[in-house]
Amino acid sequence: MPIECCDHSKEVEKVKKVLICDETLYDVAELFKAFADTTRIKIIAVLKEEELCVGAISELINVSQSAVSHQLRVLKNSKIVKPRRVGKQMFYSLDDEHIKKIYDMGLEHIIKG
Repeated sequence: MPIECCDHSKEVEKVKKVLICDETLYDVAELFKAFADTTRIKIIAVLKEEELCVGAISELINVSQSAVSHQLRVLKNSKIVKPRRVGKQMFYSLDDEHIKKIYDMGLEHIIKG
């Protein structure tokens, strides 16, 4: 039930026209949930610089390979990273430039306030 404070009917109608459906907003929330883990953020930071295998990621962020594999699975399911097979080895990279921008904007927000 709306609170009667003043007339915002024009603004409300304007916003209603551009609102995104709940299903899409849910997907956006799920994307941000994938960023909500320090280990996953470390993996994103590493993969922003270079495509790497699980062992190299594990070494760089000082987390077990099994833990890295688990987090990569979460990131892959969220379309944040993508795998590439070379023989028996899997290499991971960020899915696209949007992921780099999201990470960079988050980092800038924290550093610069």
